[in-house]
Amino acid sequence: MPPVDQSTAPAATPLLSVEAIQALLPHRYPFLLVDRIIEYVPGQRAVGLKNVTFNEPHFQGHFPGRPIMPGVLIVEALAQVGGVVIMQMPEAQGRLSVFAGIDKTRFRRLVVPGDQLRLEAELIRIKLGRFGLVRGQAFVGSELAAEGELMFSLVD
Repeated sequence: MPPVDQSTAPAATPLLSVEAIQALLPHRYPFLLVDRIIEYVPGQRAVGLKNVTFNEPHFQGHFPGRPIMPGVLIVEALAQVGGVVIMQMPEAQGRLSVFAGIDKTRFRRLVVPGDQLRLEAELIRIKLGRFGLVRGQAFVGSELAAEGELMFSLVD
């Protein structure tokens, strides 16, 4: 993602805690996969963090002796950050944003306990007030772990 020109970009709002995220998304433990939002530009993008810990239930079976975060959960974490962007738009008020599709998704690096995922989601477009498309990237440090386009549907 190219750097944002701070001279023309809207100011980022303050950080969103897990409680603020829960006010926007219906997800709860063990499926809320975003610990905090560290950057948010209304109607444009959000950046979230996910601390990957060995105590998460999926590591019991994925894989014993070599814990690796499942790719589907990395994509879900990206979708949740995308949901933060979508759910604060006027079109989404009083509605539920559901995952409708994945495209151009690639996994570039393993994610393991002890890693911190930086989840970047940028709104590409809202169509007919019912569908959204978000570009997501997950990083561990400066390394790209996963990327893709995530589609959302707004339902009543």
